[in-house]
Amino acid sequence: METVLTIGEVARRSGVAASALRFYEERGLITSERRDAGHRRYPRSILRRIAFIVFAQRIGLSLDEIGAELAKLPDDRVPKRRDWSRLSRAWTARIDQRIAELQRLRDGLTECIGCGCLSFDRCRLANPQDAAARSGSGPRYWAG
Repeated sequence: METVLTIGEVARRSGVAASALRFYEERGLITSERRDAGHRRYPRSILRRIAFIVFAQRIGLSLDEIGAELAKLPDDRVPKRRDWSRLSRAWTARIDQRIAELQRLRDGLTECIGCGCLSFDRCRLANPQDAAARSGSGPRYWAG
């Protein structure tokens, strides 16, 4: 039988607030057993699932996307290293996209904000005659 942890122990071990753990449970991302007058008890293996959730959020996955990824894990056993590896392999393209976006933002800070005008509708270098407006609202050059 696997060791069980209280919500406080899971919060302390994972670095995730108890309120966030309850929220993850409401969203179906994690599960607990209810014992002793309804107190939550988590298997120790939940720590990997929580680490996965935190990491996935850091690379930009939504909670719905995270839930879809977690649904790919086996229900009949504790996920093994190869299960986690299979999920994370699909993220390489997503991480590369984020890196490219951050590089565009970094370059934009130097190219545009560095000039001091801060006015895209009048900027003759990056946006002559407000050409970006024809592409739609928002930061068109940074959106890719």
